[in-house]
Order: sequence, then C-alpha cells, then structure tokens
Amino acid sequence: MSNLTQWRDITHKEISKVYLGTSLSLDLLLTAVLCGGHVLLEDVPGVGKTLLAKALAKTLGGTFNRIQCTPDLMPSDILGYSVYNPVTGGFDFREGPIMAHVFLADEINRASPRTQSGLLQAMAEGEVTREGHTDALPDPFIVLATENPVEFEGTFPLPEAQKDRFLLSFSLGMPTREQESLIMDYWESQKDALSELKQTTDFKDLSNFKSQIRKVHLDPKIREWILDLVRLSREDSSLSLGISPRGTQALTRSSRALAALRGRDFVIPEDVKDLFIPVNQKRIILHNTASLRGQSPKTVLGRIIMSVPTPALRDI
Repeated sequence: MSNLTQWRDITHKEISKVYLGTSLSLDLLLTAVLCGGHVLLEDVPGVGKTLLAKALAKTLGGTFNRIQCTPDLMPSDILGYSVYNPVTGGFDFREGPIMAHVFLADEINRASPRTQSGLLQAMAEGEVTREGHTDALPDPFIVLATENPVEFEGTFPLPEAQKDRFLLSFSLGMPTREQESLIMDYWESQKDALSELKQTTDFKDLSNFKSQIRKVHLDPKIREWILDLVRLSREDSSLSLGISPRGTQALTRSSRALAALRGRDFVIPEDVKDLFIPVNQKRIILHNTASLRGQSPKTVLGRIIMSVPTPALRDI
C-alpha cells in the first residue's frame, strides 16, 4: 500500500496549493476516484467546488469540463449533438462537455428531470447513447455534482434512482479563520498556481491502485457490524426507506479504499464511521413526521451508528 499512500500524500500536497480544505474532504474525494464513484456536494456558492474539481483533474492528468445547470438545459447540451454542415451537406457531431475525466454539474437540481436522467447511464455504465450511437466515456470518469441547500425556487429534487448513483455525498464546509485569511490573498496567485499543479499519477498506476483496494481485508466482525447498521436503518421508525443493498456495497467498497489510502491493508471501524454518513445520507428517506420534528438524514444515521456497539480493535 506504500505507493498508494504516497500518491495520496502527494495529491493532498498539490491540491492544497490552491484549495484549503479538510484532509477528510480530500480523502473522500480520492476514495471516490479509487472506487470509480461519483460525488454529490451540498454546499453554498463560493466554497471552492469548481476549483477543487479543476485541481483534481489536473493531478490526475485528465480533462475537466463544467456545465451550469439551468431549467432550460437539454440532455444534448451535456451529451452532445449533431449540426448541419453546409459545406459537406452532412452532419457533424459535436461532443458534449460530459466527455471529460472530471465533469462538474453545477447546481444539478436546477436542471429538469429529463436532463438529470441524461446523466444516469453515464454515471452507472461509463458510456452514453446519443442519436443511436453508444460511446464509452473517458477512463477514469468522475461526476462531481453540486446542490445549493439554501435556495429552493426553480429547483427539481433529484430522483431516488439518481441519488443512489452517487457513491458519496458530503459538504466541504466553511474554511477556518486561518484558512480564510490565506484565501484573502489567493486571488492574485490562484490562477497561476492551478496551471502549475503537477500530475501525481498516470492512468496505469491508478488502475493498479484500484486493483489493490480489492485485496484490503474486511474482518468478519466488521462485516457483521455493517450488516447490523444497515438492518437497523431499515427498522428505524424515523425512516420510510433505509439503506439499500447498493448502499451496503458502497459502504464496504469505499471503506476498503479509505483504509488503503491511510496505509492499511485492512479496514478498521474508524474507516466505516467516517464513511457511514457520506455514503448513505442521500440514500435514505425520512418519514414526514421525522422531518417535522426537525430530524435530518445526518442526525438519524448518527444515532444509528451510536446505538450499535463498535467492534474493538483488539478483536479484529
């Protein structure tokens, strides 16, 4: 795991040249990359989401595209479309912005359900079908989508099928006072610093890293603990929909990846705890009564993980 941990440390160092955030946020992002998953960020504007996505693409040595979602956005605006060429008398196809290694869908809940559904095949299968032709997306391919939790006018809630396609959902949060003091001077040098970020891996090494995480050991006691957490979510009176089997699989896979990033070939409870809420908070549905009582998916999941005894490290 030494090469993988070294990649994690170097990537943290490079991205931190332009983005000041928590180490856990960067670890979650790299976990998604290793798992071939996608990330939903619920954050207010101005916390560095676009900058972070650009920095990630730069360190991966890949391409980056961004699209601002609006109610009049069409699926073809994302996937691509054909235009008539009067010179040749035929049609030329223009690739959509989704043909990139890192694709940022900003304020995805402002796009119509029809447009949102255009991302489903891409996120689930790594390919897109346009005008009868199916094309593979770049490898690696990661979607970073953002939602604005403050404004609700002119938004379309993501359907359950699409929320389930995101491996992780979390908030970057606000910077500390010290970080914000540094950010005040970043506007002068940020653009130059972004262009100077170094590539920290190539796609061949990344493929090897993905193979390594499959070998990370998951102790039977942790496996049973995860199953207890999942089962309890399905029985919780505050939830009308608990964690799905896909959520169980996502938690297991991402726990292995996070353990590998932290230099271990085995999962410990801390890995699962750090991922339990980011993996599942968009997969569960609250009862209306729970919402009226002021509960949130995050608080319910936090209560669930506190109510099940954590396996002791000495027993693993």
